Amino acid sequence: MTASEDKFTRQTLLEVWPWTDTLFSLRCTRPPEFRFRAGQFARLGLCKADGGTVWRAYSMVSAPADDYLEFFSVVVPGGEFTSELCRLGPGDALLVERQPYGFLTLDRFPDGRDLWLLATGTGLGPFLSILRDPEVWQRFERILLVHSVRTEGELAYRGQIGELPARMQPPDGRARLQYLPLVTREAVPGTLHGRITTLLDNGELERAAGLALDPACSRLMLCGNPQMIKDCRELLKARGLQLSLSRKPGQVAVENYW
Repeated sequence: MTASEDKFTRQTLLEVWPWTDTLFSLRCTRPPEFRFRAGQFARLGLCKADGGTVWRAYSMVSAPADDYLEFFSVVVPGGEFTSELCRLGPGDALLVERQPYGFLTLDRFPDGRDLWLLATGTGLGPFLSILRDPEVWQRFERILLVHSVRTEGELAYRGQIGELPARMQPPDGRARLQYLPLVTREAVPGTLHGRITTLLDNGELERAAGLALDPACSRLMLCGNPQMIKDCRELLKARGLQLSLSRKPGQVAVENYW
């Protein structure tokens, strides 16, 4: 896949760091004119040996005010893009399309008191950007971040998430963040065990949060495994929580670039 030179810029990798053998994050320079809303994604490109370019969509992990771009990635076995991306290091080039994309942003919800962020794997990325932006802390009283992974080692950004309230909470102390990590393949002290859909269906997720889902005040964002998103949407719809559309605001927003 190729793109016209006027549609992208060439940026420089600043830092690459691993979380596990297959999970890593990277930072690159940011074009001064590149503007995005927290929760959006960019299309990144890599030049191949044959002269072609391969493109993939990645949510920004960095905040809209940061002077760099940060992304969170998983190495796909045999993947044309990630097998090359994980080999890059500081100083290497990364193509970034000039236009950001996506609608997993807070303007999907005109109101709401409690914000639930449900992620699997690298679907955590856009929620980190949202949590690094002051808007969410000013708009919601309760913020619940649910991150589902297979093993404890995949709970990337756990330390940074714990530091967010002290760094981002407004002076009036109105917002409160609750982090609920889920591990599906092993029992880990201090985490929930099981899939998001199972814990949502049996009520354990709400019990762990100490907060009930309520169409009147709950707003939910879903990002990650397509099957998780499909199953969660069905469970939430049965509870009266509908997809939020521009013509008909609702309680649920999802990311569809997968």
